[in-house]
Amino acid sequence: MKQHEQFGAVNELVLEEYEGEKGRLDFLSEQKGDLLNAEKQLRSTIEEINKTALQKFETTFREVRKNFITLFRELFDFEDEVDLLIHSREDPLDAQIEIVAKPRGKKPLSIEQLSGGEKALTALSLLFAIYLVKPSPFCILDEVDAPLDDANVTRFIKLLKKFENNTQFIIVTHNKKTMASCQALYGVTMQEEGVSRLIPVRLEKIRL
Repeated sequence: MKQHEQFGAVNELVLEEYEGEKGRLDFLSEQKGDLLNAEKQLRSTIEEINKTALQKFETTFREVRKNFITLFRELFDFEDEVDLLIHSREDPLDAQIEIVAKPRGKKPLSIEQLSGGEKALTALSLLFAIYLVKPSPFCILDEVDAPLDDANVTRFIKLLKKFENNTQFIIVTHNKKTMASCQALYGVTMQEEGVSRLIPVRLEKIRL
């Protein structure tokens, strides 16, 4: 028997099938290469974004920390212990931030041990510390003076006066001292049941 007869019948379509499979392999290989390149570019972009975000975060945090310490000591006392601390061994973007606030004469282990008024002033210090980094022309404060006594309300008003030339404050309050410090009042009254009415009052200094 001749050698070529041992191979049996010849598939005349095998070359066509080969070309088809080769084309499919080439297409999938190209797609795989595109995906690998896209993954590489994406990882590079993410790395660059994280690097930029970290730089911006560290810069902003330093500014906020500096402002917070300054404002807290203005509201309380210059010798008070106050700080913002980052606890992280790895990524600062996922770190825990600790607020240290210890008014003179007190040694609380955490801000949870402060009085309601002290917590409110601490929160306001941090709020305006962030605000100073990126000021806004408008600021709405809703009952932030509710936990404050008269002395701390005076400090709160003094803090607002520090920014009133650049920011218009809209304050929701029931405190008489806060109201007296405002330039305009808008009261809500209900002359008829279920019908609210807004009454504006303009406050101006009386010239003697």
